[in-house]
Amino acid sequence: MVSATKQGPDPASSDGERPAGVPLQATPGDAASPGEHPTPEPRHVPEHTDAITPRYRRFAFRWRIWQRRALIVSLRVARLVGTGVRRFLPALRYVGRALQRRWRRSLQFRTVLTTLLLAVTSFAVVGAYLSNQIANNLFQERLTQAESETRYNVKQVQETFDGAQVTDQSSVITLVYDTLNAVEGRGSVIQRRYVFEAMPEQTKPRNRWVESRASDQLTVSVIPPELRKAVQESGKDQYWASTVIPVGTEDRPGIAVGNKVTFNGTVYELYLIYDLNTAQQTLDEIQSVLWAGGAVLVLLIGAVAWYVTRNVVSPVSHAAMVSEKLAAGQLQERMVVRGEDEVARLGASFNHMAASLQEQITQLATLSQMQQRFVSDVSHELRTPLTTVRMAAEVLYDARGDFDPINKRSAELLYNQVERFQSLLSDLLEISRFDAGVAVLDAEPEDILQVIAHVIEGAAPVAAEYGSEIVLSAPEDAIVVDMDARRIDRILRNLILNAVEHGEGKPVTVTVAANRTAVGIAVRDRGIGMDPAEAARVFDRFWRADPARARTTGGSGLGLSIATEDTKLHNGWLQAWGRKGSGANFRLTLPLRQGEEIEESPVQLEPEGASAAGEPGSVPREPDTRNILVLETGAARLAPVPTSKENP
Repeated sequence: MVSATKQGPDPASSDGERPAGVPLQATPGDAASPGEHPTPEPRHVPEHTDAITPRYRRFAFRWRIWQRRALIVSLRVARLVGTGVRRFLPALRYVGRALQRRWRRSLQFRTVLTTLLLAVTSFAVVGAYLSNQIANNLFQERLTQAESETRYNVKQVQETFDGAQVTDQSSVITLVYDTLNAVEGRGSVIQRRYVFEAMPEQTKPRNRWVESRASDQLTVSVIPPELRKAVQESGKDQYWASTVIPVGTEDRPGIAVGNKVTFNGTVYELYLIYDLNTAQQTLDEIQSVLWAGGAVLVLLIGAVAWYVTRNVVSPVSHAAMVSEKLAAGQLQERMVVRGEDEVARLGASFNHMAASLQEQITQLATLSQMQQRFVSDVSHELRTPLTTVRMAAEVLYDARGDFDPINKRSAELLYNQVERFQSLLSDLLEISRFDAGVAVLDAEPEDILQVIAHVIEGAAPVAAEYGSEIVLSAPEDAIVVDMDARRIDRILRNLILNAVEHGEGKPVTVTVAANRTAVGIAVRDRGIGMDPAEAARVFDRFWRADPARARTTGGSGLGLSIATEDTKLHNGWLQAWGRKGSGANFRLTLPLRQGEEIEESPVQLEPEGASAAGEPGSVPREPDTRNILVLETGAARLAPVPTSKENP
């Protein structure tokens, strides 16, 4: 049904007339008649005030109940949300960690995912650009057509109005309705509607009978205010604007094109509205095709990337697996070689390298076993004749007083060298047991301070011979460690005797400290010292800092190597620090309980006092008093000596 809204003259029009039958009323803001004073009416207070209070109380009570109910519901919802988050959050974290681990460890996953992300990003950019260009072209095409059709139809309407010979109201209404109905209809493509509205603030002629007219479901509100303003302020120009058209229960995009027409001296606004739903459907179909094609294209790109990377990465993964097995000792593992391409050549080269390594490792293992067996056999075979020679040397040594000076000196040299030879033979036997893997740790809980005191007492004669003193800095309480006391005794004896022999008669400090997981023992001398390169090789077998130096000091050259092997049996650390002219420091760190990991050593490897005693860069430290054992010239004494709080 087509309906028209007839608008009458404004009651407050510019001619100052008031509608008949409407009495004049004074408002609080109106001016009173001259000589009259307005008398305010007395304010009436209702008598049922008491009846309002119970009603207000009931309302407040119900309001509090609803507040409590809302609070309970909110708490329950929050509890449910929190429970859901707590249940799903671990799963999300697990998935995130799994993806992160997969990203780090899989080259194929990383390559495929990167390819997919780049493909999706590229398609989104290209698709957005194409969609925007297609939408602009469709809109421009429809706009051009709408402007052309509007210009033609407005011209026909104006010619019809100009040639009309009607004077009565019914004829005018019939003519306007028929003319606008002829404009409404379908163009070549676009559905067309209209809005016909008289321009506001027109007072003449007063005998117009048509105020507004619009197609079904349309009002002048669908016209944008900017378009109406432009049309009202223009002359014969034509304007357009985008708008939304209500059609049934949906809103459709449209174009409103506005012009001015005149009829019987009255100026009207004529808007032709074109439905763009067909163009929108075309654009939606194109976008659907683009998205569907893009999704298929992304899947195809992902499949191609997966296939290509699988062909390239699979041999690499196989090579990594085979190399791990080779590193684990499975020297017979080889790669499967197929084809003659670069990957096949890589596999063949890898297999050739593995075969060469297997052959060399086998040869080295065989040679090592032969050497170990030779050393072990020779050491065992030498024990019997060495025992006989030692007994003869002892007899000659005891009877040296009856010899002439030359034979006496020969007897002393023979006795000392036999002792040295026996020590070397014992060390070789111990090394052979380590190499054969038959060394066993016999660990029992014992106080390590007693072992250290026993070693220091045994080293006292050597310290007295070199003119050195041995200073022990240790806590007063016992330190119980799971250890093989015989092996720890041997380690400490090697460290302390080496410090005394190379200390040039200066004090040797033995520092003991413990923490939650480990005990640390540092043996510090202040002798000739060694540089970092020498400290890195000091635990090698038969290594000496000065090979040309006469062997007046040092033992067989295997003591520190044996100490290293004993430390490994305890899962401990044996480290060395040295500086030329400042001495050396050897640190032994052992776990308090077997099977525990050492977090950190309780004592420092590089002593804080390395630059003290007049050296540049020394920093005075606050002293602390501990009970320490001082050995000098073979005598022992226990006395309080100031030491550092951090590390003596």
